[in-house]
Amino acid sequence: MAQIDFGGVLETVITRDEFPLSKAREVLKNETIAIIGYGVQGPAQALNMRDNGINVIIGQAPEFKADWDKAVNDGFIPGETLFPIQEAAAKGTIIQYLVSDAAQRILWSEIKPHLTAGKALYFSHGFSITYKEQTGVIPPADIDVILCAPKGSGTSVRRNFIAGAGINSSFSVFQDATGRAEERTLALGIAIGSGYLFPTTFEHEVYSDLTGERGVLMGALAGIMDAQYKVLRDNGHSPSEAFNETVEELTQSLIRLVDENGMDWMYSNCSATAQRGALDWRPKFMEATLPVFEDLYRKVKSGEECTRVIDSLSSPDYKQKLDAELKALRETEIWQAGVASRKLRPVK
Repeated sequence: MAQIDFGGVLETVITRDEFPLSKAREVLKNETIAIIGYGVQGPAQALNMRDNGINVIIGQAPEFKADWDKAVNDGFIPGETLFPIQEAAAKGTIIQYLVSDAAQRILWSEIKPHLTAGKALYFSHGFSITYKEQTGVIPPADIDVILCAPKGSGTSVRRNFIAGAGINSSFSVFQDATGRAEERTLALGIAIGSGYLFPTTFEHEVYSDLTGERGVLMGALAGIMDAQYKVLRDNGHSPSEAFNETVEELTQSLIRLVDENGMDWMYSNCSATAQRGALDWRPKFMEATLPVFEDLYRKVKSGEECTRVIDSLSSPDYKQKLDAELKALRETEIWQAGVASRKLRPVK
């Protein structure tokens, strides 16, 4: 384990040097990893582990034909490495519970009977365990309960793996019944292709994740873009100009500089006029948004956001409502301008 200085705070992280793939293979050599759910994270983690020489099977409801067919197209063979959910859960020694948070609650009665002594139950999100009073997901005491949460979408987990890089992941042990829980967790984290692993708790993982998704990563990002685009359009700027100044320059140029060397480095590679304005206005945006983030975190920690998610996803017409909301977002002028802008990008 390595001690790394994160902005003046020393943290312990696990890299591929300390825990190489060869060690992960040794730890997992007698395990059967049953991936339950071939939707968002399932394919990426399954394919990365399979490519890394780990014994992986898939548990997927055949009636969800698109996901079942995707698993077949990815080379998993019905009756050999692809099974209905309960059959895969029975065969697995480590059950990676990668269906959606709502589905974990619904399928729990099918999974729990197969959690026999010595097995491990693996999550990539702390939701079901942290909010167990609402979800009813309470594991038996004689199994390991572990978490490895890649800090990226399933698509990014797979793309980075193929590119030879890795998405960083957090890890946690909620319950160690075998004495091997942490070893299993780290091995799985390396096997799915993590760049490095940093410790967390189930509670901290879900609190940070829900805050991030509703905040900077998705909700706040989209809301701020909408606001700036509207101000530019209301003041006579064309859709193309408003979109380029709001989205295109950020995603195609500036955020890449932040990724390479940090925010200050991005600032230093912009004009003096841009630097002055950004430094002056940064604290104003901080002051304006801090109360919103504080309210958001409070609602995440209290379970209000959990209740909202469960109530919403339990609605029989949830998918139709979701599709309608996404369609409305897609058809707003800013994202229609985005469609046109992307078509004009030079072909790579």
